[in-house]
Amino acid sequence: MSSSGSTYGDIHRYEPARESTASAIAIVLLTVVEVIFVFLFTYGLVSGWGLTDTGNMFLGTVLAVIFIDLAFILALYRKEFLPDVVIVKKRRRKWEDLYIREDDVDGTAFADGAWDQVKRAIYPYYKR
Repeated sequence: MSSSGSTYGDIHRYEPARESTASAIAIVLLTVVEVIFVFLFTYGLVSGWGLTDTGNMFLGTVLAVIFIDLAFILALYRKEFLPDVVIVKKRRRKWEDLYIREDDVDGTAFADGAWDQVKRAIYPYYKR
């Protein structure tokens, strides 16, 4: 589904998520495996497996498996359950990010208000 609007914030393209049952089952199974590895890591940490060389490597491997499993869960969720949405954004020139306000895009005059700045520097209690 596409829209012809070109103003800022319009949805340019929207494709709904597939939401397949097989991916939902896979996410649930990967979550169960994740919980098992978290409990194994916690038990090994509390039991002192990290005090030996092989136990320390084993705990490191279990921790790596935990994060890899979590990455698969998040990737599968993003691919299957989040819609693909493209939103129209304001196009900027590369140098435009250097300025704070849109009014300052064209720059400011060199000596504009210079005398007021000098007076403020010399007289700290200068009133506007």
